[in-house]
Amino acid sequence: MAAICAASVLSFSSAAYAQCGGASWYGPGFHGKTAASGETFNENAMTAAHRTLPFGTKVEVVDQRTGKSVEVTINDRGPFHGKRIIDLSKAAATALGFRNRGVTTVCIAQE
Repeated sequence: MAAICAASVLSFSSAAYAQCGGASWYGPGFHGKTAASGETFNENAMTAAHRTLPFGTKVEVVDQRTGKSVEVTINDRGPFHGKRIIDLSKAAATALGFRNRGVTTVCIAQE
């Protein structure tokens, strides 16, 4: 695990924006509704909610437990729970492998 964290920090050192912290996912109950960006939320798309990054921003999300990564597009605002830094769509959480756990620790970076 320490090796995964170290590798993530090294790869993010040249990123224009980088942040590490908690992540959760959402989908059921929001699918088909309007996201903060005005888009229709699709739980099966590779999207995410972030408190401040501009809509349309693409970020790489790396799960610190597994080292798996995905690219998502910011299209909503959140999360609004504790110290979580990003809310991922159901599809992104599934790809990272934490959907059943519900939460994980990630690092995100925008190139």
